[in-house]
Amino acid sequence: MPVQKLQIACAGLGRMGKRHALHFLNRTPRADLVAASSPDDSEIAWAKVHLEPFGVRLYKDFDEMIIQEGLQAVVIASVTTVHAEQAIKGIEAGLHVLCEKPLSTSVEISQTVVDAANKNPHLKVMCGFSRRFDPSYRDAYSKMDSGMIGRPSIFRSQTCDKLDPSGFFVAYAEFSGGIFVDCSIHDIDLALWFFGQDSQVKSVVASGITAVQPELRKHKDRDNAVGIVEFYGGKIAHFYCSRMMAAGQDDATEIIGTEGKLTVNANPSLNLVGIYQGGHNAGIRREIPGDYYGRFEQAFVVEANEFTEAVLDNKKLPMKLSGAVQAVSIGCALQESLNTGEKIWFDETGRRVERAAL
Repeated sequence: MPVQKLQIACAGLGRMGKRHALHFLNRTPRADLVAASSPDDSEIAWAKVHLEPFGVRLYKDFDEMIIQEGLQAVVIASVTTVHAEQAIKGIEAGLHVLCEKPLSTSVEISQTVVDAANKNPHLKVMCGFSRRFDPSYRDAYSKMDSGMIGRPSIFRSQTCDKLDPSGFFVAYAEFSGGIFVDCSIHDIDLALWFFGQDSQVKSVVASGITAVQPELRKHKDRDNAVGIVEFYGGKIAHFYCSRMMAAGQDDATEIIGTEGKLTVNANPSLNLVGIYQGGHNAGIRREIPGDYYGRFEQAFVVEANEFTEAVLDNKKLPMKLSGAVQAVSIGCALQESLNTGEKIWFDETGRRVERAAL
């Protein structure tokens, strides 16, 4: 009897789209990448070399792709501005959906994806928060959940990208939602995972600078920012995001509990090789990943395989889709505080209030 394989398509073939496409093509044994789409001629040209020879049908139009006969699922890695629209179209076409983060830079639009998914409970719809599939974060969560560090009270996490002098992130800032929505969204999702998805925000406050790319200010964004989120129940999360790391990707997390703490990637390293040098480079050092994918490549592969398994075996997804809306909501509030300089308060139902009302 032939092994059942998930017939999946990939929407968008940019930086992450190429990676998702290749993961489902080459590194997800129970899936067959059967189609891919992009409105961009250069991305289609790439796909003609790397995808089409392996039987992947190419489209310039997403709407045409999702009605391909036999298609069961779609991974959405298009530009952020169409994530929600394409996810909803995929759901309405009867497809299982894996959507790159964020669902949208708007809380309200993100919620429309959740609403569409709720109307189709037989479909698996997941937002791709890749760190939840990283073995180190999973190990840290398991240890915390076992009571090893007591009650988690402080969560400190950072996403620090290597400086890209090309100006890519300046142009990207026009529609990215800002550094907290784009960059810190993974750290925010981790905080909700470790503190509990039902955690309620009490206040947010943020501050930032443009240390190397002052042009970001025209998009109301920064290249370095710090945000503090206080939750009801005596918990605080501290987020640092940066676009100017000199050495490479520097993502790290610290979970501090009443009886100990856990760290993930506190001393970043590309691998286990130590470099011992003399001369003008005298010292002992290790190299670190050059970008986000270099750090989390395997997590993306696990994500693809577990999504496929959830669809084929009708298993529960590892996270609730509503959590993606929570993460965007917090990211948007931090971005607003960054630009207004004001601290934002919420009551225990999540409604914004004046400080005096608390």
